[in-house]
Amino acid sequence: MVRRKGVLDTVITGAGVRTSHWQVVNALGKAIIAGEFPVGTTLPGDAELEARFEVSRTVLREAMKTLAAKGLVVPRARIGTRVTPKSQWNLFDGDILTWHFAVGVDENFLLHLSEIRLGFEPHAAALAARHASEPDIIQMMHLAVAMGDPSHTPETMAIADLRFYLSVMEASRNPFMRTVGSLIEAALAGVFELSSPATADIRITDVSSSHIRIVEEIRRRDEDGARRAMENVILVGRNRILGARPATAPGGNGDNDASPVRAG
Repeated sequence: MVRRKGVLDTVITGAGVRTSHWQVVNALGKAIIAGEFPVGTTLPGDAELEARFEVSRTVLREAMKTLAAKGLVVPRARIGTRVTPKSQWNLFDGDILTWHFAVGVDENFLLHLSEIRLGFEPHAAALAARHASEPDIIQMMHLAVAMGDPSHTPETMAIADLRFYLSVMEASRNPFMRTVGSLIEAALAGVFELSSPATADIRITDVSSSHIRIVEEIRRRDEDGARRAMENVILVGRNRILGARPATAPGGNGDNDASPVRAG
């Protein structure tokens, strides 16, 4: 499966597309997210922005269209381009998520991400238990086992984590699930920034085991079991962010269903 570049790649490498259009979009997007242009204010005029970024009016207007499509701004005749309320921002957009991490996110932001993941990924695991083919299961197991490689760096662990989750989404056979990939990347990128099983006092083998359990439930065609196994891993990650004692996934038994093994 070929993976597109997204939030996680940007956080890990710091690299981005270097076109003039993207430079304008990226700079203004980050400035809006950071509050340099507060909600309700109007962006500087075309002439000022053209001089600031050294771009043509055509490039600037295309950049404004891109920002408007993401819900960050809205053009107003005879008024200018105004920053929209945060409720209108498309938080599922990979660029907007990347900009949030670029300017800094707080604990609440990461907790909100984990809450949304709980709404999608456990159900994706249950659907995978229903629809996954044998090749799907073999691939998921391969990825889960590979997460136990002791040579992992924080970067390679983050990528391995993402590949596993995307493989579950694919195996769910629900095309809408695949569209939440940027959201998953953002959650993993946030954890990557905070800590990583490859550097923290956490056993890599436990990381692998928690993911292998998900695949085993899928292989057994146990939808409830797959759902609970996925919930557990997400809840462990949420509580690791909080620095609290790990919680038990709904339906778990308390001691065995949750252990501080990972942050993703």
